[in-house]
Amino acid sequence: MIPIRTLCCAVAGAAALLFAPARLVSAPIPEDCQTGGFAIGCQAYTFNRFTVFEAIEKTAAAGGKVIEFFPGQKLSKEEPTVSFDHNASDEVLDKVKAKLAQYHLHAANYGVVGIPKDEDAARKIFEFAKKMGLYGVTTESVDALDTIEKLVKEYDIRVGFHDHPRRSNDPNYRMWDPNYVLSVVKDRDPRIGSCADTGHWVRSGLKPVECLRILKGRIMSSHLKDLDEMGPGAHDVPYGTGVSDIPGILDELKSQGFVGNISIEYEYHWESSLPEVAQCIGFVRGYGAKK
Repeated sequence: MIPIRTLCCAVAGAAALLFAPARLVSAPIPEDCQTGGFAIGCQAYTFNRFTVFEAIEKTAAAGGKVIEFFPGQKLSKEEPTVSFDHNASDEVLDKVKAKLAQYHLHAANYGVVGIPKDEDAARKIFEFAKKMGLYGVTTESVDALDTIEKLVKEYDIRVGFHDHPRRSNDPNYRMWDPNYVLSVVKDRDPRIGSCADTGHWVRSGLKPVECLRILKGRIMSSHLKDLDEMGPGAHDVPYGTGVSDIPGILDELKSQGFVGNISIEYEYHWESSLPEVAQCIGFVRGYGAKK
């Protein structure tokens, strides 16, 4: 016979789960958003010469199933004065959700966005992420780490610290170094880690696979790029045609049990990159077929 006290505790625990606030329920990326074994799509910044609605259309046309938004992109040709970010009204959010549904696209991430130390100001970003059903948020706001950790625990939203290239004129900028990023996140909540921008690692003279291994278990998301050469002057090329070792990167992510989103942030041929973006997605599709 089960003791009355144990039974009551079990019932109370079940009730607590049943009636827990919605914000405590995580938003994993649905399995049907995968291509080649990964949730891959575009960082809307790839199409920053266009509107949010056009970025959604182009991501879907390229074969992507997820999208990562960035702050401040214009909403649509019809409403060119309206911007989309965490300050947008619920009406604007609903318009974006309807457009996503129309093109069978899933909003997965948001950034790179500055997260303030001030909890009320930072909460605005996390509320936006929850309303949009996002898996994660991307930032470089190391100084707000205590606030970020508190809100990560409350909202169950992942946060990835993004890396830009090494800056010869700014030795204080350290996010390019995966060892530094690891030092920032390793003792924090496991939902805090890296948004691995492989292209910026290559621009910093680093090998992406080695960087991923340094950050093992802490890769929340990735801006996956293949570049034409090592060094600061490199530019994006379709996956598999550059120096980044895309198969090795995908192998390493797979071996780490990576479940985040991969964003193609194609920063070349800005006005006409769609065929090359589609080629990147096709590469990942083919990678998955071979496996």
